Amino acid sequence: MNTENIEKIYKIFDQSIQLLKSNLEIDFLDAFIETGDNLISGKIQVEDGKPDAKTVAKLNGIYKEFQYSEYQPEELRQAIQLVMIQANKEERIQANHQFTPESIGMLFNYIIENLKTNEKRITIFDPAVGTGNLLSTILNYFQSHQIEFEAVGVDNDDTLLSIASMSFNFEKLNVDLFHQDSIDNLLVKDVDIVVSDLPVGFYPIDERVKDFKTHSEDGHSFVHHLLIEQSMNALRLGGYGLFLVPGNLFQTEEAKKLLSYFHDRVYLQAILNLPTKMFKSGQTQKSILLLQKVGNNAKQAKQVLLGEFPEFNDQKKMLEFLSDFKKWSASSLS
Repeated sequence: MNTENIEKIYKIFDQSIQLLKSNLEIDFLDAFIETGDNLISGKIQVEDGKPDAKTVAKLNGIYKEFQYSEYQPEELRQAIQLVMIQANKEERIQANHQFTPESIGMLFNYIIENLKTNEKRITIFDPAVGTGNLLSTILNYFQSHQIEFEAVGVDNDDTLLSIASMSFNFEKLNVDLFHQDSIDNLLVKDVDIVVSDLPVGFYPIDERVKDFKTHSEDGHSFVHHLLIEQSMNALRLGGYGLFLVPGNLFQTEEAKKLLSYFHDRVYLQAILNLPTKMFKSGQTQKSILLLQKVGNNAKQAKQVLLGEFPEFNDQKKMLEFLSDFKKWSASSLS
C-alpha cells in the first residue's frame, strides 16, 4: 500500500464532500454518498439545477485525475475509513453506527485463517454490516490470498448500507447487500462463517421476537443476543460465528437465557478480551466471541479459550498470543 495514494484519495473525497455539503445543503454522510455515486458512475448527478454549474465545474476539476481502478482495494478502504473518522468528528455518529476499526478486522482475519473451513471457497455473512469496513477488511484479505467467497451483508440503516455499497464497488468486492431488519426472516442460510460487530442495546418490538429463545420474558430483549441467535440459525452445521461483543456479555442477568440457548445448539469455543487501554472504561470494553454450530463433526473444545489480547503496540507479546491461539485452534477445533 502507498500512504500517499491513501492521502490523495482522501483529499479528493473530502474536497468533493465539502463542496456538495455547501451547495446541496446536505449533511456529511449524504455528501459522501453523493461523491461516491459521482465517482463510480463517472458523471456528476444534477437534479433541479443542483449542484449549480460553478460547483459542477469545480467537482470536474477534482475528479478528472481520479480513476479508482488504478488504486489497490486496501488503499481505497483505508481512505474511506479516514472519511468516516472525519464524519464522526463533524456529526458525532452514534456508537452503533461507527465503523469497526481496522485492527479488529485484522484479528478477525487471523482467527478465520486458523479455523477449519473450506479454504478454497467460503460463504460469509454479516447481519449488521453497517459501513462494511469489517467485512471489506476480511474480503480484501480473502482476495489477496486467492480465497474465493460468496458474501452477504444486511443492515436496516439505508445510509450506512449506501456507504457499504459504495465501498464494495470501489474495492471491486462482489457482496450481496440487503436493506432489512436482521431480526426478520432472513433468506441467508447454510453459510460457513458469520462475522459481525454486533449493535448493542434493546430491541424495541417485543412482539417480533417472541419466538426467539433469547428473548426477554420481562421488557425489551438485548438486540445483540437476538442477533447471535439469528446468526447461528444462518450457519451450516459446524459453521462458525465470530462476533465483537460487550466485554460483560456473560455477566448480566440476561446472560442466563443466552447460555441456555447455547445448550445442545452452540459450542462456546473462545472469548478473547480486547486490550483495556482501547476503551475509556471497563464498561465499554469489547471482546471477540467465537461460537460454533453443533453438528457435522464439530466438537466442544476441551478447554474454552479465555484470554486478553496484549496491547497492539507490543509486537512480541502479540505474536506470542497469536501463536498460542494457532496451537489451541489446531488441537481444539474440528
